[in-house]
Amino acid sequence: MISDPKLPFANDSSRVGELKSPAGTVVPLVPAPVPVSNSGRAPSVARVWLRRIGVLLFVFLCATLGVMLMILPWRPEWSDNPLLLPYPMLRAVVASGFARGVATGLGVLNVWIGFSEAIQYREEE
Repeated sequence: MISDPKLPFANDSSRVGELKSPAGTVVPLVPAPVPVSNSGRAPSVARVWLRRIGVLLFVFLCATLGVMLMILPWRPEWSDNPLLLPYPMLRAVVASGFARGVATGLGVLNVWIGFSEAIQYREEE
């Protein structure tokens, strides 16, 4: 179905998916796929190792932050923080079970993201 009423209809019904322009040339409705230019070369050794190290550091960072977010909210340092002493209302909110649960949930999510990235890592061919 054509959405623009100003475009001409195809006179020949055997050519489905093509239109005839006013000049008489055939215009395809679906554009032709653009070939992806791949040089055919394998990635350099340095690029492969940089990607490996990058993924390793990302997984390590996610796992470390996730474990810290899972453990730290349940330690006394979480609510007895010297930065929170001047703000008793904020200290009560941070010490609540809800805030601790949210922090722990974010930690679990962070660990999950890190390990899923490690599992899905594939070498380029």
